[in-house]
Amino acid sequence: MGMLDDFKDKAEDLVEKAKDVGEDLVDKAKDLIDGNEDKVAEGIDKAADIADEKTGGAHTDKIEAAADKAKDLLDDE
Repeated sequence: MGMLDDFKDKAEDLVEKAKDVGEDLVDKAKDLIDGNEDKVAEGIDKAADIADEKTGGAHTDKIEAAADKAKDLLDDE
């Protein structure tokens, strides 16, 4: 096995570990959100308001659409 094969194997292992960490983070986030959807939705709205203020209203439509999509995802869980 050559050096490139070793590198490829290590990269594949790293990708698998990253996927596991990502899945763990998603599970933890879902656990934290569960039962707190209203508070999370309020946080999304506050973040959207701050982003809109910081951009001077130049991207209001996009910011509101992103906030609405994020809140829709709360309803899906």
